[in-house]
This record gives sequence, C-alpha cells and structure tokens, in this order.
Amino acid sequence: MSDIWQTLADHRAATKDTPLAALFDQDAQRFAGFSAEADGLLMDYSKTALDGTARDLLLELAHRCDLQGKIDAMMSGAKINTTEGRAVLHTALRAPADAVIEVDGENVVPGIHEVLTRMGGFATALRDGSYSTKSGAAFTDVVNIGIGGSDLGPVMATLALAPYHDGPACHFVSNVDGAHIHDVLAGLNPETTLIVIASKTFTTIETMTNAQTAITWLQASLGEDVSGHLAAVSTAMDKTAAMGIPDARVFGFADWVGGRYSLWGPIGLPIMIAVGPENFRAFLDGAAAMDAHFRAAPLAENLPALLGLIGIWHNNICGYGSRAVLPYDQRLARLPAYLQQLDMESNGKSVDLDGAPLPRASGPVVWGEPGTNGQHAFYQLLHQGTQVVPTEFLIAATGHEPDLAHQHNLLKANCLAQSEALMLGRSYEEAHSIAEGRGFTGAEAERMAGHLSFPGNRPSITLAYPKLTPFVFGQIVALYEHRVFTEGAIWGINSFDQWGVELGKELATRLLPMVEGEDASAKDASTRGLLAKLAT
Repeated sequence: MSDIWQTLADHRAATKDTPLAALFDQDAQRFAGFSAEADGLLMDYSKTALDGTARDLLLELAHRCDLQGKIDAMMSGAKINTTEGRAVLHTALRAPADAVIEVDGENVVPGIHEVLTRMGGFATALRDGSYSTKSGAAFTDVVNIGIGGSDLGPVMATLALAPYHDGPACHFVSNVDGAHIHDVLAGLNPETTLIVIASKTFTTIETMTNAQTAITWLQASLGEDVSGHLAAVSTAMDKTAAMGIPDARVFGFADWVGGRYSLWGPIGLPIMIAVGPENFRAFLDGAAAMDAHFRAAPLAENLPALLGLIGIWHNNICGYGSRAVLPYDQRLARLPAYLQQLDMESNGKSVDLDGAPLPRASGPVVWGEPGTNGQHAFYQLLHQGTQVVPTEFLIAATGHEPDLAHQHNLLKANCLAQSEALMLGRSYEEAHSIAEGRGFTGAEAERMAGHLSFPGNRPSITLAYPKLTPFVFGQIVALYEHRVFTEGAIWGINSFDQWGVELGKELATRLLPMVEGEDASAKDASTRGLLAKLAT
C-alpha cells in the first residue's frame, strides 16, 4: 500500500509549481472534466490542483482500500464499528419502507418506520392543536434539551429549513452553563411550552441537569404534575417513566445510530415539529438519494467518494491541516459547527482498526462561517496568510425570497469571486501597477506591491444546488456524512466511536466534589491553583 502513497507524493512534488490557472489553459474542458453531479447537486472541484493522473491515483488508492466493499458492508448492516461491536446504520433511518436491511437477522426497517409514524402523529397533533395543555391551549413553543449530536443536528436543520416552518417555535438548550437555559426560558410561557429531553441513556449529565431546571421552571407555574409538558427521545424507558413521561411520548433509537448521525430519526423530532412530517420525509428522501448514489455510482463520478479523496489529497499529500466550510447561505450558518463534530469526532483518531499508530495524518481541523460575513473576518488569512486552507463553498441558484433576488445575485457574485480570487491571486507586477496608479513611486511602490499581491493557487471546491429545499438539504448533509466515511475508510480507522470524549467526562465527575470544597491535594499544582481561584 505504501507504494501508491509514495507515487501520489511524487506526483505532487512534480506538479506543485503548476498554477491552478494553467490547468484551465491546458484543458478548455476542465470544468466539465473535474465536476460531478447527482440529482441536481453539482460539485465543482476544478479549482484544485488535481489533474487526471492525481485523480486516477486517488481512485486506485480507494480501490486498494476496498472502499466499495466497505460502503456495501456499512449499508448492509455489518458491524463495522468494531470497537463497540455495532452496525452503523444511520442510512437505514432514511430508507424507504420496502427496504430490507438486517441486523442480526432482523429487518430493522419496519421498526424505524413505526417510530417515524409515531413521531409524525405526535408532531401533527402538536401542530394542529389536538395535543394541547390541560387548559386546552395549543403549545406555541418547544424546547429541545440535548447536547452534542442530540443538539447540533436539530439546531442546524431547523435553521436551514426555516422557510418551511409552520409549527410551534423550536428552541434549543445544550450548554450546562445556567445562562443558556435561563436565557431560552426567559421569553417563554410555561403554560404553552413543551420540553423535549433528548438523551439515549437519560444519564447525560448536562442534559439531565438542564432537564431538571426546565421541570422546576414548569412546576413553579403549573404545579407538581407537568408530565403533559414533557416528551423524550431515549431508550431508557424506566427512567423516562420515573420522570412521569408516558411511553407514547418517548421515542427511541437503536445503538447502531451514533449521536452525530442521529438527526434522521427521533433526535429529529423538533425538526419534524417545526416543518411537518411531509417536509421531514423530503429531507430523508434527499439523504436516501445520496445514499443510493454513494453505493451505486462509479467512484470517478461519485460525489462523496470524490469529496473524500480530495480531502485525502489536500490533507495527506499537500499537507494542508485544516479546511474551511463556507456556506453562502445564511440558513446554513450552523453547518460548519455541525461538520466540526461530524468530521472531527469521527476521524480525530491516531490508531487504526487494529489499535496500531497511524502512519499518516487523519482528520483535519474543520471550521467555517457563512459568507459574506467571513469575508470581513478571516478571509484575509485565506488569501494572504502563510497557511493554505482548502475551502468549500456552498451556493444556491435561487433563494427563498423572490422579492430580494438582487441580494441573492450579489451573494452569488461574492461566492464566485472568492473562489476565483483564491485561484488566480494577484501577481507582483499587477500589484506594482496598482500601487503606481495610487500615486506610489520607486521604493514605496515596491513596498506597496508586496502588500497588494496575492499568491493565489489556493484550492477550493464549490457545491451548487437549485434551492435549499428539504430534499437538497438532506443531500448535502448525507454527502458530508459519506465524505467522512470515505476518508476514514482510506485511513483504516473506526469513524464511529469516540473514546476521546470519555476521559474529560470521567475527570469532570471526579472534580465536581473538589469544586464544591472537598480535598484536592492529590491534583496537580495547576488544577489546585485554578480550583482555589474559582472557589465561591
């Protein structure tokens, strides 16, 4: 296997000085040859340094790593999460009702659709007022209490699908910092507020702490029994029953759905409440279409596979240690944060499936911000910084506000201009001419030319789509899920556990008594000093 990696590195060394613009000069059809499309979602990767040879080598790498076999194994229910002995079947959550996907010999699809049907019935009842408060008032607000995958996905999705909201207003609490739940509840009426507690085990300390605060808030206005204002996403039926939540308002999911991959099922309940079961189904259908594409399309035309292989190229071959996700769509404002968890929790690993140290870098740092806001913040570094950061732009052909089409055109112009500027840069000669045009001469013109020049050759990918509908949004999220899978498959790691999250939780549990005044003499000097400083 090492020979293919070395061949890729050698090819990069031989071609790295070729300007990106020169690739277009050499190939008038480069855009057509280095873009791919699935169900209306276009991925343009022509503004990267990939040429035909590099792409062929990456595809060969994928074949040698048996990417196709690993895709089939995941989607057929094989227990590919080997450290936890679990299948990985978030894709089953969006499968059609007639699909057959087995785990331990049982078709899991009927159970998934039974839960979706119950979710739909509950969401519809909330939305049309047939499920109401004791006084008969309709619920106007829903507060989802979760953290990590039980929060980031629903938060991101409800914002993305805002044009389709016609149900109760949805709010989200995740941080155990009391300021978060205080500020969310401050503007709400307990009489018309439903609390959804999202914790698979009903033991997540941040979630359960916030849940108790919310229940106390309800009881202060409504009395002791507030069970009619509670619903849960959990498999711990004994614990939900102890809290007084009827089984009919508890929605569970299997252990083969990881938290950061769970918004397609019961964790997506607040999304369904906001936009309705029909739009939620369209969201699932978009993801299912991407699943089918990922499994069936040849790798050379396969959007998630190509996106993952380009990530390998940038990270392992070019040495770029981060990537920026830049949606030119305000409603995708939380997508970069969602992808941080999806990518960095999945592929932030340093050992392979056998527990041996990795021979090369794994997951990059993922970050970003919506355009055009980012242009007035960190784009300076993207254009002229010493670090090269591959960028991924997302842009719709049309927005949801036809009366503001001129603003959407300005948005598109900015998005396209940024990818062009990153590619082309500005030469020293051009910069010198600009400096002279501004009245600088001699040494001052030379000095200013240094400030006004841009290196260019900064790679970018653009995802273009007709409009941010529920279907398209489902495509985009599933695309990134499968990109993460592709990269993990190439690195030979388990993308579906997160042991690195556990240590901090364990230490926090041990530290709480010390924060509250118990002896901390066994701790290191820094921790002891900070405990003393933070004592109340």
